[in-house]
Amino acid sequence: MEKDPLLFFDESDLIPESSFSDAERSVLSHINMKVAGSRYLDEILDFIFEEIKKIIPCDRIDVAFIEEDNQRMEIHFVRADYEPVYLKKGFASDIIGGSIQRVFLSGMPSVINDMELHVRNNPMSESAHMLLREGIRSSMVCPLKSEDRYIGMFMCRSRRTNAYSRHQVSLHMAYAHRLGQAVEKAYHIQQLSYAISSYMEMLSFVSHELKNPLASIVMTAQTLSQGYYGEIADKQKQAVDRIVKKAEYLLSLAGEYLSLASIETGQFQLKPKNVDFYRDVVFHSREIVAVMLQEKQIDFQENIAQDIPVTKCDPELMKIVLTNLLSNAVKYSEQQATIKLDISADAGRVRVSVWNEGPGFPESEKIHLFKRFSVLHTPELSDRKGHGIGLYVTWKIILLHGGRIWADSIHGKWAEFIFEIPQLMDQCLLPDLPHKKTPLD
Repeated sequence: MEKDPLLFFDESDLIPESSFSDAERSVLSHINMKVAGSRYLDEILDFIFEEIKKIIPCDRIDVAFIEEDNQRMEIHFVRADYEPVYLKKGFASDIIGGSIQRVFLSGMPSVINDMELHVRNNPMSESAHMLLREGIRSSMVCPLKSEDRYIGMFMCRSRRTNAYSRHQVSLHMAYAHRLGQAVEKAYHIQQLSYAISSYMEMLSFVSHELKNPLASIVMTAQTLSQGYYGEIADKQKQAVDRIVKKAEYLLSLAGEYLSLASIETGQFQLKPKNVDFYRDVVFHSREIVAVMLQEKQIDFQENIAQDIPVTKCDPELMKIVLTNLLSNAVKYSEQQATIKLDISADAGRVRVSVWNEGPGFPESEKIHLFKRFSVLHTPELSDRKGHGIGLYVTWKIILLHGGRIWADSIHGKWAEFIFEIPQLMDQCLLPDLPHKKTPLD
């Protein structure tokens, strides 16, 4: 077997930065400023790719992260000057027993200066085979360090054989030192984004799968309770009614989680059209909560202005808003309490107010309203189930319409939720803008 062209370096092999040329130190300085001033992983690495080529042979760079308790490495960033690329983002390989393990454990770089020979000597290396197919002939790997631990690898590749000398390895290590913390921060933001996205997808799937069976349980139980399958004793009827109540709660919860998942994953699509606000929104929302109003013997009062003009909005989303507010008003009202619904229009805006007698909330709790999964913590509300989704979804829908929503209360007496939307939502919608890069891109 020919001698393997894989070389490992130690501290004594590296050249101090003081020995770098002015041009090399200038590139390092530019990289320092870019790393310090940018939050975007792609932006940082795109810049480095262009800068590094000024002083080091480089046709491709990769950044990989160490995962699974230091047992696996996965490539998360690839930039190359050529096509096609075979070794792509997402490729993962085990660390144990490979050359990367030595780089990881020692914190020192390695170099392959003849990829063709390396593949002949290591025929089981899948990544080396793919790089060779791309035309890569030399590869340099440096560890990425953040604080006191190694988090990944920074690779520079060239299509020239014997491309990397001791001097260039030292330069590459200098780049890697500057990248560590910035890369880790961006990586964790990206991982958090993936986790949230996966969570929302799972939430949507589970909620969707639960919704139809729960609706069927509610309908069947109600039919049973009403005697359509034959008379049942009062004790049995009470048990069935309890089943209905609990299934309705779960059905409502599934619906709210579906709405939340749709919002968070960007699946909520606004479909505005001209509507009679009372007939197309208010009437339907009131019908949905009618049974709740009857059960608590609520004194429901409507004050609907006669001059409400045709309103351009998404009626289905606005029904979610008004139903959420009305059902909350019933939930947090006592028996035989008063609930008032006021609707008016002025200066091109429609205003809706839902007011209810009840425990309300103290001023200190107001900051928790309209936040995802946030619930109010007061003794009076401790026995009334809430999951911190409905008001958040309501707030998001109002924002989609270019409106605003707020609340007021006198603790122990009443609470009021008010929202306004433009009569013609075309007046407030912004044109589609080009996609702006975020820290998660």
